[in-house]
Parts: sequence; C-alpha cells; structure tokens
Amino acid sequence: MGSQAQAASRCREPGPAFGRVSPEVIEEALIRLATENERHLSELPEGAGCFKEARIVEFIFLLAEKWRLDPSARYQAVELLERFMIKQVEQISKSSRKSVKHCEQGGGSSCSSLEDQLYNTFVLRLVSCIQLASKLSLHYNRVNSDVALKFLQSLKYSYTKQELLESELAVLKTLHFQVNVSTPLAYVELLLEVLGYNGCLLPTKPLHEMCIQLLDFSYLARDAIYDTLLKIAVENSTPSRLQVAKFLTVKEDFMLLAVGTISTSMFVLNPGHWKQVVEHLNCITGITSQSIQDFSYAVLKQVIGSTSPRQGYRRCGTKALEHRTGPPQ
Repeated sequence: MGSQAQAASRCREPGPAFGRVSPEVIEEALIRLATENERHLSELPEGAGCFKEARIVEFIFLLAEKWRLDPSARYQAVELLERFMIKQVEQISKSSRKSVKHCEQGGGSSCSSLEDQLYNTFVLRLVSCIQLASKLSLHYNRVNSDVALKFLQSLKYSYTKQELLESELAVLKTLHFQVNVSTPLAYVELLLEVLGYNGCLLPTKPLHEMCIQLLDFSYLARDAIYDTLLKIAVENSTPSRLQVAKFLTVKEDFMLLAVGTISTSMFVLNPGHWKQVVEHLNCITGITSQSIQDFSYAVLKQVIGSTSPRQGYRRCGTKALEHRTGPPQ
C-alpha cells in the first residue's frame, strides 16, 4: 500500500476550466459518454481487467510521471494496453489452434512459445501504449522515439527506432486504429461540469484534484476495492464463481467509477454536502444512491485500512455513512 499511496499523491498539472461550456454541449457529451459506456459493457471480452493488475498500472503511472504526462494520458495508456493485450491473446489463440490442441495433448513447448511471445514483447508494447496515449493528449508532453528508446535501453533492451515504430503500428492495427476512447477521467470531468451547471455548489479545483488522486488510487487498489464492493452486493463474504463472473460489468463500468470517485472526493473534502452530491449524481446518471455510497465505502475502506466501517467513517470526521452495516464478517 505504501507505493500505492505514494503514486496517488503526486503533484498535478493545472486542471481544466469549468463552467465555460453551453448546456447543449454538456447534454450531448453526457449522452455520448453514457452510450459509449453501455456499448463498452455490452461488448466486454471474457478477460477484461486481466491486464490492470496493480504492478502494471503502477509501472505505467510511474513512467507517465517520469515523462511528465497529464493524468488523462496515464489512464489512456492503461486502457490501451488492456485492450491491446486482450486482442493479442485472442489473435494468438485463433491463429494457433493447432498448437493449443497439441498443448492440451501434452505438448508443453507449444504453450510455452505462446506465453514467451507475449512475455518478450510486453514492456515494448507497454511503452508503445504510453507513446500513443501521449500523442492523444493535446496539452502536455509527448513521448518521442528517442525518449522511449533511451528508457528501453536502460532496461537492457536492444530495440531500434524501426522496431519501436513497428510496435506502435502493431498496437494501432490490432485495435483497428480505434485508440481515442474516453477514460474514466473524462466521465469525472463531465459530471463535475454537469453538477456545476445544475447549481450544485462545489469547490471545483480542489474537488477535481482530489478526484484525480482517488482515481489513481482506485486503479492501483482496483482488486481490493471491487472485492469489497462485490461482497456488499451479494451480501456474502465468499462470492461464488458465477457471482464473480457476473460482477465483471460492474468492475468495467466507467460511469460507476466516475460517480464513486466524485462521491468519495466530496465526502473527504466537504462531508456536510456529501449527501446532496450523491443525490445529484443519482439524478444525472440513474445509478442508485446506495450503489454510489457503497462504492465510496469500498474506496474509503482501502484508504483508511479499517475493518470497521463505523470506526473508519468517524476517523474521516463524520458519521454521515454510519447507517451502513458493511459487508458480512
């Protein structure tokens, strides 16, 4: 948790300006994001989330910090790598059915070769995803080939600029050049805009900064947060495999992650107005107030490290959430 807390408390670049967009544009953008999110959830591959483990996310975040990228770029890089690796696994499986069949019959070397193919190029692909994410960001630094190559060489890789370029192209082709997808931060920032337009008075700048910190933390502590949320949802401390499988759409729901991040941030900064914000988020997105509260509880449980929800909320300076009974012990 030490490395997670360190990564989640980094210095931030200046945030966006709020309150300068017309209501028509806000409404159109919200509908577009909601539609995009629903489509994303309806097309989830079986292995969704497999490449978002904490070590991978932390590696990307630290590299993004080293190269002074803006927050959206690091989230974009995580999502690009996730989508690319899943597609890569699917493609290798389809093109190697004979090898897989041989593997099932005891041909271990074939299985090993498939694993080696992914393993040997993983860091290269990760760097390529960060490069692409930096190019999608319009306001901050971009990672050029010289910078990327220097880093890879520091890790004793002997890639050339041509191989680096081919790696970027491989990612683009695998994803059919559909790389500019919305990150959870885009959902957070749009919802903050909607909240402000609806008359919900918010400390916009500190709230935005807190949202980024907690969004970082939610990526880094993803498994623990959603494990807590799953246990709350099924009211059982030992969910079945079927329940875990069905919960995948919850783990990949960017809108839920966004409202949960805003809710938790508001709870930390201004608990007196927390319930009002939760109600507004419920009206805007249709996500139930209870679901939003549960998400905030799951995040705060990891932040605070308390096994008792009541004690944890007291330590945050309020009893606003004390109606929660928490997951079964």
